[in-house]
Amino acid sequence: MRLLERMRKEWFMIGIVLVIAAAKLEPSVGVNGGPLKPEITVSYIAVATIFFNSGLSLKTEELTSALVHIKLHLFIQIFTLAFFPATIWLFLQLLSITPINEWLLKGLQTVGCMPPPVSSAVILTKAVGGNEVHSAAESPVLPSSASKAPSESVTAILFWMLPEPRS
Repeated sequence: MRLLERMRKEWFMIGIVLVIAAAKLEPSVGVNGGPLKPEITVSYIAVATIFFNSGLSLKTEELTSALVHIKLHLFIQIFTLAFFPATIWLFLQLLSITPINEWLLKGLQTVGCMPPPVSSAVILTKAVGGNEVHSAAESPVLPSSASKAPSESVTAILFWMLPEPRS
């Protein structure tokens, strides 16, 4: 009975592992033009469904009150768009003295400059019992969010400013 309780608690992670295993066994199902049509289902339907389901569970009063927490939003923006890229850049400086492939370093730099995917952030916040309202408030989908403009602008600026790890 204890195993069943644990599986109910960790249903999301178990689901992720099962989907990854299924993709490994039959990758042709998820390719562009394949039966799942990921170019449509993932890009439009899945993202819209995630935000729609998350939005249904949010109370308007909670969302409104979450939007006025300026200190929290500033912290999230600074952490996501300044602290994390700077940390990755320092890490890249250490890695650049190793024989790691140059393109791997450039890929890590790219990922370090990009904001996290919002759909994943909302789902994972909910899965671990976090404050989903604040997670959704940082979403670039919400027009009142302070996240979209800084994310797009700062990501471009970070790509331009940060020097390549090595040539």
